[in-house]
Amino acid sequence: GFDYGDGGSPGVPPSSSSPTTPSSSPDDSHIYTRATALIFVVDAQDEPYDHVLQNFTETVSRAIAANPSVAIEVFINKVDGELFLSDEAKYDCRRDIMQQVADELHDAGLPDVPIAYHLTSIYDHSIFEAFSRVVQKLIPQLPTLENLLNVLVSTCNMEKAYLFDVASKLYISTDSSPVDLQSVELCSDMIDVVLDVSGIYGLGRGGGGPGEDVDEEGEDSAYDAQSSSVIRLSNGMVLYLKEVDTMLALVCLTHSENFHKKSLINYNINCLKKALKMLVVSPNQETHHSQLPGE
Repeated sequence: GFDYGDGGSPGVPPSSSSPTTPSSSPDDSHIYTRATALIFVVDAQDEPYDHVLQNFTETVSRAIAANPSVAIEVFINKVDGELFLSDEAKYDCRRDIMQQVADELHDAGLPDVPIAYHLTSIYDHSIFEAFSRVVQKLIPQLPTLENLLNVLVSTCNMEKAYLFDVASKLYISTDSSPVDLQSVELCSDMIDVVLDVSGIYGLGRGGGGPGEDVDEEGEDSAYDAQSSSVIRLSNGMVLYLKEVDTMLALVCLTHSENFHKKSLINYNINCLKKALKMLVVSPNQETHHSQLPGE
């Protein structure tokens, strides 16, 4: 559901029409009508941005003409190195691009197009954070997921809880407390540790025992229904990972003194798992937000 652009916008046919009179070719319609989000990548170190942003405006014009509901996301990439040693330099770059985009879209007759901007770099976790936020916008059940995690965090006295896609290490939901990028990195690194260790020591068990899930081919998987892990940090915090669905992991951050009743935490997590399955089976039904017992 994504379409990427990087200066020349690979995969997007060039437009011969003026930005003020956008027209969608059949190829454009085929691309954009099926897309749920359009991600345009701008090289922050490739100034000036005039040509790139003009191309972006033409792309947005064609996308909106073909699919008015498509989400527009701009990744301001490569905000690293000597040019962006301070946060102020990054914010200045984003502000300049936002202003130029606003001017270009106004001239094109599209002043009210909602656009989200993300500062990204491949040398830290910001690219995963940006993709996570894009994916979350595309999940209709996101408010319900957030509410379920809020109940879990409150019931178990946790600091933070994330639902991670294990394959991509993007978090599809979290509770309503502020997101700390460092904690997201810790959770992502924990998933890597679990998969690496399970791949070495956890295979050859027939998929985790009788009745447990295995790969579609019947082979063992490094991540299955029994996957879980506890990592105790030097600052007194505990990271707890628990499988909640196929390739979906709950990763929690809590104080060590609140982790003594692990069985009660597991019981509440099982209640969360049941609520998630109900949400997937009946997405159009009103979810009762499953009050987690055990307070």
